[in-house]
Amino acid sequence: MAQLTSLPAGTLVPYAGDRVAVVSEELAAAFQPGDALYVDSGTGALLHVPAHVREAVGAQVGTAVEAFTALRSAPTSAVRTFFTSFADHLAEDDVWARIAAANEADVARARGLGRSTTRLEVSDGMRADMIAGLREWDAILAAREAAGTTPIETVRHEDWSVDVVAAPLGVIAFVFEGRPNVFADAAGVLATGNAAVLRIGGDALGTAEAIRDSALVPALTAAGLPAGAVSLLPVRDRSAGWALFADPRLALAVARGSGPAVAQLSAVARSAGVPVSAHGTGGAWLVADEEADADRFAGAVRWSLDRKVCNTLNVAVIPRSRAAELVPVLLAAADEAAATRTGVARLHVAEGSESYLPAGELTLEIPVERADGTHTEPRATVLPLDELGTEWEWEGTPELSVVVVDSVEEGIELIGRYSPRFVVSFISENNDAHARFRAAVDAPFVGDGFTRWVDGQYALSQPELGLSNWENGRLLARAGILTGAEITTRRIFAHHERADQHR
Repeated sequence: MAQLTSLPAGTLVPYAGDRVAVVSEELAAAFQPGDALYVDSGTGALLHVPAHVREAVGAQVGTAVEAFTALRSAPTSAVRTFFTSFADHLAEDDVWARIAAANEADVARARGLGRSTTRLEVSDGMRADMIAGLREWDAILAAREAAGTTPIETVRHEDWSVDVVAAPLGVIAFVFEGRPNVFADAAGVLATGNAAVLRIGGDALGTAEAIRDSALVPALTAAGLPAGAVSLLPVRDRSAGWALFADPRLALAVARGSGPAVAQLSAVARSAGVPVSAHGTGGAWLVADEEADADRFAGAVRWSLDRKVCNTLNVAVIPRSRAAELVPVLLAAADEAAATRTGVARLHVAEGSESYLPAGELTLEIPVERADGTHTEPRATVLPLDELGTEWEWEGTPELSVVVVDSVEEGIELIGRYSPRFVVSFISENNDAHARFRAAVDAPFVGDGFTRWVDGQYALSQPELGLSNWENGRLLARAGILTGAEITTRRIFAHHERADQHR
């Protein structure tokens, strides 16, 4: 088989069946023998992976493959020891001081580059959540250990039987944004006997390396588990994610982060034949109906805007019959959330709904905190309806959209057309209306209050690997919250009672 050793400028690279990408002068000059080239089948972007990155990633995956083989004979007690030891190390103040110092350096570097730090900064609360999440695995694994090898299902025939049992998948690749706490969550794949290779966003690499060296590796050693069972790619280069997801030795690729980045990683994995679980575009929607309680609506807005993550409120849908009352309630609640940070909230009002804003909101200017500093911007701007699905990546100033509709049915139609089909909350005092809404709306997470309840550890007491939306299709037989406990496949064992049994 011929190998790509050069890439002349102007070369046409086919993709998606009937389209071509063109090699630029810059890419042609950068490409060297041993490098790799991948195509984003969604956008046609040509993705260049230098040879040294490709080799580093390949070696790490190879180590994980060996670790997975060793994990097959590891007792559950050893895995329990790993999670307990990981938590114990994070609970040590001197260990956390090293992690916090590394994080300060990461935050300073990111700010110097004008990047967002809302997800990057560690805190005492984040530390407590990481420790609690790791400790929760002990009870889960203890129950599994007590159950022994009990099959998930047994099918009995007249003189033979079949047992269906859970089994690990293999090596899991996990690429995620710069949230250091996700590093501990991702270790949950060990709970089901899988190995993992992790790549964190470059802005958080120093923090992740400190967690690895001060807590993860000592925990693996204490448990007697192979060092490659959970490993971190020590490469800041973005191309490491492409090289990782293109490795055919992976059993599953999990992508978590911004929508465009996740879509690109997913395209690389699919082109390599690697199954992928994508957790990208976020932004929750909140729908009120004619019988919405104003106080419940206000509380849902306020506590859905306490920080910017994927389950943060992004779009509020208000019925026309209640707009004169509820639009000011929305603004007051959003401002209450903003007051804990930088002042007042930033609003985008869908075209055709602007008349319901209080007087002066469209001409008022406010300070808005962005990743690159504070800017003076309008308090409210008119948003074309076809841009209603825009996810606002705010830093210190809560930012959201609002649209006024004639009916709940119209709101549901807008969710289907513009939302990522992710988190939806419905505010109504009518039980029948709730039943109709849940049956009609196309989203995996539906609630009746604040949207930020959607979290694996908060809702299911299991640290999550990611939250799935339905934007790019539903997942078969898997909940919207992906946890380490779910990274399994099935094995089937047959027992024949007679030597002469045949079909």
